[in-house]
Amino acid sequence: MNTLLVFKLILVLLLLFIVFNLARALFVMVKGDSKAPMAHLLGRRVIFSLLVVVLILIALGAGVITPNSRPY
Repeated sequence: MNTLLVFKLILVLLLLFIVFNLARALFVMVKGDSKAPMAHLLGRRVIFSLLVVVLILIALGAGVITPNSRPY
C-alpha cells in the first residue's frame, strides 16, 4: 500500500475515535450514570488529539506529506 494512503487512513481512524470519545462524554454528561467518568473520556480525546498533531508533524518532517506553500 501507498505510505500516504496508510497515513491518511490512520489519521481518519484517530479522528473518528476522537469524535466517538467526545460523543460518549456528552452522553455521560447528559445521562449521568456510566462506568467511565466524563473527565477520563475527555482526557482520552485530548491525548489522541495530541497524537494526531505529532503524527502530522512527523509526516511533515519525513516528507510523507508536503505543506501548501501558497494558501491562497
